[in-house]
Amino acid sequence: MRPDGKITLPAVGDVEAAGLTTIQLKEKLIEAIGKFVKKPIVTITVTEMTNNKVYISGGGISTGVITLTGNMTLFRLLCQIGDLSETDLISSYLYRDGKKLVKNFYPLFMKGDLSQDVILVANDIIHIPSNELNKIYVVGSVNEPQVITYHYGMRVLDVILTAGGFDEYAKQSNVVILRQDGKKYQVNIEKLLSGKDIKQNIAVIPGDYVIVKESMF
Repeated sequence: MRPDGKITLPAVGDVEAAGLTTIQLKEKLIEAIGKFVKKPIVTITVTEMTNNKVYISGGGISTGVITLTGNMTLFRLLCQIGDLSETDLISSYLYRDGKKLVKNFYPLFMKGDLSQDVILVANDIIHIPSNELNKIYVVGSVNEPQVITYHYGMRVLDVILTAGGFDEYAKQSNVVILRQDGKKYQVNIEKLLSGKDIKQNIAVIPGDYVIVKESMF
């Protein structure tokens, strides 16, 4: 490939190759050559890669520069860059050509939704922030008051169970979710557990305080 990103073929002339995967380039060449040759067979072999760096930022993992090898995909890269348990996959994104190409790595990495996968190209920026702000605080009458890392789809009952469940003094009908914006939600877990009102199992968001009140009796 020439420095201008093109290749030249007899009769066909110049063909733009920069930024294409081997499969995309093969299809493009078959279409171009097919104007002169019936059912052309095209084989592309990558012998050398240049300017094949992608950049990791965000602070969730060690920032750095990674050299691409072969047709590296986003999923494969996430599998090899280290422990992602303390990262915010939901807020992560792939930045390319001035726009966010892929937002929210959680469905891809945690749920195996490979429809979200893409082949990485040189100069991609992969932003993976820390989940330090994705905390939920559980206090009051639970067996293990603690700070819990938020996970996608988490609900108030999940939080309470993660904190060891109610202790013997808990008033299950009086659980409060306090939001950082000052909003307050009263939750009756007693109705939820009895099957009378499953709507009580409301979704939590990062920064919530889940407060389990103590019974007076």
